[in-house]
Amino acid sequence: MKNSHPTPAGIACFGEILLRLAAPRSERLLQSHELTAHVGGAEANVAVSLAQFGHATSMISVVADNALGRAAVAELRRYGVRTDAIRFQSGRMGLYFLTAGTGHRPSEVLYDRADSTFALAAPGLIDWEQALSGVSWLHLSGITAAVGSRAAEAALRAAHAARSHGASISFDCNYRANLWDRWRADARSILRALVDQADLLFAEERDVGLILDRDFSEVPVAERFRVAGTEALAAFPRLQRITTTLRVQRSVDDHDLAGALLSRDGLRTTRTYTLGRIIDRIGSGDAFAAGVLHGVRTGMDDQESLNFGLAAAVLKHSIPGDFNLVGAAEVQNLLRDAGLGVKR
Repeated sequence: MKNSHPTPAGIACFGEILLRLAAPRSERLLQSHELTAHVGGAEANVAVSLAQFGHATSMISVVADNALGRAAVAELRRYGVRTDAIRFQSGRMGLYFLTAGTGHRPSEVLYDRADSTFALAAPGLIDWEQALSGVSWLHLSGITAAVGSRAAEAALRAAHAARSHGASISFDCNYRANLWDRWRADARSILRALVDQADLLFAEERDVGLILDRDFSEVPVAERFRVAGTEALAAFPRLQRITTTLRVQRSVDDHDLAGALLSRDGLRTTRTYTLGRIIDRIGSGDAFAAGVLHGVRTGMDDQESLNFGLAAAVLKHSIPGDFNLVGAAEVQNLLRDAGLGVKR
């Protein structure tokens, strides 16, 4: 590990900030007519986690100019994320409803974000010169592009502006078929254009298969990520790393979680963690992304970055809400197997 402190230049995340409304205690939606509210959204989750790790992090977005939007932005500020580049406009807040599963009943997400303020915002609304000032890394997600044609165009503008500023780019495919199908988008071409700008890609073999129009189902399971990742690195010359979590589910509450990272230097994998009592899985992929980014940004090598990202994702499963509210020291404690006794 080259150094243990974040670099001073900032990381920006661009995407929609959402309000999550969840049924309590693993109930079905509105079973007891109660909902628990949390602020979230893929890119906001990454921004908050990176801020907990000590990075100078900013969120770029467009939110509803109402009490919900302003409360969501205040929540990001509460956790140390800069919000100067967030624009307020009239309209509605994007929502999603969560029914948490248990046992062999899976969790369900119901999106209510069509025609949100973010989705309807003009692609040129963000002043990228100003928003990317002092930024050396931009993080994007395929969920942003899936929201609608304007958001997809804005994401592409963000990537091109970051490139013109000399910033590096990470992209999480985060493929959501229901969002793409709603506006009958050509997901393959849009995602391919975004991946083409990325230095670091978060994707599993199904994402790569979609983008490259390839079917990896005939490849042995143990080799699929390596084969798919190799093809992705060949197809996108700018791309330096592709990484993913590897999850085995026996029930909603009983998972195994590992990670893999393929670079132009070869494949790295992690130990496997057994997750026996999952409090909240939502946002664990974003926690993984933030952890890997933390490693890359602080000079860890690829194996260390992957290990840190996976440990961060493991800890997220113990925290309610979308945000991973653990610091770097807690992740390092898990990596050192520091024990589960009460810390006093």
